[in-house]
Amino acid sequence: MPADVTMEWLEVCLVGLDGEGAEVAWEILSRYAHGSPVIEEVRGAETPEQAQPARLVAKAYLPDTPEGHQALQRLREALWHLSQLYPLPEPEVRRLATADWSEAWKQHYAPIRVGQHLLVVPAWDETAEAGGRVVVRLDPGMAFGTGQHPSTQLCLRLLEAVLRPGDRVLDVGCGSGILAIAAAKLGAGEVWAVDIDEVAVRATCENAALNALPCRREGPVKGGIYVQHGSVDVAAGPFDLILMNILAEVIVSLMPETAPRLAPGGRLILGGILAPREEVVCDALAAHRLRLLKREQAGDWISLLAVRENQIEPSE
Repeated sequence: MPADVTMEWLEVCLVGLDGEGAEVAWEILSRYAHGSPVIEEVRGAETPEQAQPARLVAKAYLPDTPEGHQALQRLREALWHLSQLYPLPEPEVRRLATADWSEAWKQHYAPIRVGQHLLVVPAWDETAEAGGRVVVRLDPGMAFGTGQHPSTQLCLRLLEAVLRPGDRVLDVGCGSGILAIAAAKLGAGEVWAVDIDEVAVRATCENAALNALPCRREGPVKGGIYVQHGSVDVAAGPFDLILMNILAEVIVSLMPETAPRLAPGGRLILGGILAPREEVVCDALAAHRLRLLKREQAGDWISLLAVRENQIEPSE
């Protein structure tokens, strides 16, 4: 069914997950959701004397249509079967108009300084002062990516640390376009962005316009963003830098197509990795001869920086 951002939605939430539970819930939700599910970290009220552990929430959206309700029933059945093997909370479902969804974001979305150089600002905030920082202005809409999530912040910090002027960059699973836009504004020569969700593709172009960046779907643009509907396989390498802020299992599944698209000496920034799944990602890096350079962690979330070595493999 074509994406329609004006329709009403069914929001499906699983609240109170641990890291492994979030991974398996995401995998099930992704089979039925419109676009990619998201995982959020929620902390309760706490005092310095008694810090509360973070809870993970997996969310997915289905259209509030007869087809969407059929998908919801199949999703409930799949979650029930999975819960017989791994304990999962009952899914919470509510109807959500697009306007309500957007307003919910606005209540919790404020300007945030990231790293040494970046300031992420919601599109509706006209009062934020840049203070010499590079401003990334966003209206996420129905796409994932606001800069508030620890995983996104880790990726942005690594991005500003390793991006070289003129780099050719690929953002896989671009969501709202936040990483692609930051790369362009930090000096990338050419940025490609891909996402399997058409809503994310549109959001990336709309957010690029908010940042006075050219965005095209027909072909690459110098100093701007070339956005495509699809995954790694639609991107023509090699790239100096590839960004993947996706969950661990998706990263691993895409590694066979991603690693060959890195130029010799090219760097790979990975995010969206929950701590229990770090090892499987590191194993995938090693299997594709990518060397781990740096590891960053915030709470349960981990981001990794890897490099493709310069040497040329001997022919057989």
